[in-house]
Amino acid sequence: MNSRNSFVAAAFSLTALSYGLARFAYGLLLPQIREDLSITLTVAGFIGGSAFAAYCCGISFALLTSGKINPRLIALLAGFSATLGMLLIGLSASAWVLGAGIVLAGLSTGLTSPPLAFAVSRQFDHQNQPKANGTINAGTAAGIVLSGIAAWLAVGSWREIYLVFALLGAAVTLWLWFTFPRHLNAAAGSHFSLSLLKRPGLVTLCLSAFLMGISSAAIWTFSADILRDNAGFTDTSVALVWVALGFAGLAGALTGMLTNRFGPRPVHLFSLLAMAAATAGLVMASFSALYGFLAVSLFGAAYIVSTGVYLIQGTGLLSDRADLGLGIPFLAVAIGQAVGNPLFGALLASIGWMTALFIFAFVACVAAFIAPRQR
Repeated sequence: MNSRNSFVAAAFSLTALSYGLARFAYGLLLPQIREDLSITLTVAGFIGGSAFAAYCCGISFALLTSGKINPRLIALLAGFSATLGMLLIGLSASAWVLGAGIVLAGLSTGLTSPPLAFAVSRQFDHQNQPKANGTINAGTAAGIVLSGIAAWLAVGSWREIYLVFALLGAAVTLWLWFTFPRHLNAAAGSHFSLSLLKRPGLVTLCLSAFLMGISSAAIWTFSADILRDNAGFTDTSVALVWVALGFAGLAGALTGMLTNRFGPRPVHLFSLLAMAAATAGLVMASFSALYGFLAVSLFGAAYIVSTGVYLIQGTGLLSDRADLGLGIPFLAVAIGQAVGNPLFGALLASIGWMTALFIFAFVACVAAFIAPRQR
């Protein structure tokens, strides 16, 4: 395996670690965590929202220090933060310690993507960048599969699962130490400037990303609770649903090929409409378990493809600053998720799960029709 492929493999693993394990496994294991720590839905929503808020802080730090701190160091900090966060979660005995671990885990996701996008922009030509970025972005799905399998094999043992994840985090961080290119120093990039936000189409892209983030919070954080409490799913069934979501999300590795074939805008439209259909379709889980599996699987594929399209569109709009082209729309997604988590938790407690799902599906529909014009 050559050095570029080794880097892509390590970057894929870091994405799986920080997104799939450190960030999104919380939604899968939330029913068990709530039961053990006596956490209400509203508190769970705020803790989940804190992960996305920490993501915002992490990605803002990565973007603002671009050109000042070596991107390799930022990537290593991402691995360390994910590892320490999952260790704290596994050892937590209260909502406060749990929240601290979730914040560190969320911080790692914000630190992950910008240095990886920067490294890809320096190691691959323009034609191969979408493929490399799409492959790395699909690491989220691989992490979700792993977390689902772990939850299936160790039902009820959420602490042990997180402690094993922490060990994996240490291994991935060590691997990254050896594979992340050392020659990509801070001088290779330029400093962040607010004038970059004036690029045509960037505000439009960020508005869509923000709305998509709001909508996605429903399934990422609360689908396990919804399926268990309203559709009669057991913890084992929920874990299998999560595995199905992750496997479907591996379709995100094809995002670069799809955008090269059809263009970013059609893929953007259909992926977000599929997200809306999946969110609304989760209501059907109360009639048949099969509908629950299909809805969550569709969401997994649509979400990973959608984030890949935001990445590709962002780096296209800011082709001279790939780290910002990824980071700015991903920041908008995370802000949306930070807003969406407590909002959905409050709606869930006040107007019921079906109406809340329909509202959040509508938000995804709106996001689908907001996209920058193709140049």
